[in-house]
Amino acid sequence: MISYALIGVAAVILAILFKKGKEEYSLYISIAACVFIFFLGIGKLEVILDAIDKLQGYIALNKSYMGVLIKIIGITYVTEFSASICKDSGYSAISEQIELVGKLTILAISMPILLALLETINNFLTA
Repeated sequence: MISYALIGVAAVILAILFKKGKEEYSLYISIAACVFIFFLGIGKLEVILDAIDKLQGYIALNKSYMGVLIKIIGITYVTEFSASICKDSGYSAISEQIELVGKLTILAISMPILLALLETINNFLTA
């Protein structure tokens, strides 16, 4: 994590240096650093997927639920990534709309899990 933080701080310092002369280069440096850190962070996804597989071995869970969980993690990451780039570019209204659509998408994807949970609770209460 320290190396990721150092890359981010170095990119910010470089972007600040370019902000006074060529402001567009500052944005390009920011986007390049975000993409670079994104691809470095993708390597950590393998650890998460292995942990989810182990969790499925311990608990009998429907595989579709784990698929939904992975989709939610992906949607969250993409939403946060794109919203942050929009905020850095000065387009906070677009950033807020991206965050709103991301939240609504997560809610829509998680509805089948919520309904299954409520059905299970209902079965326990009526049995």
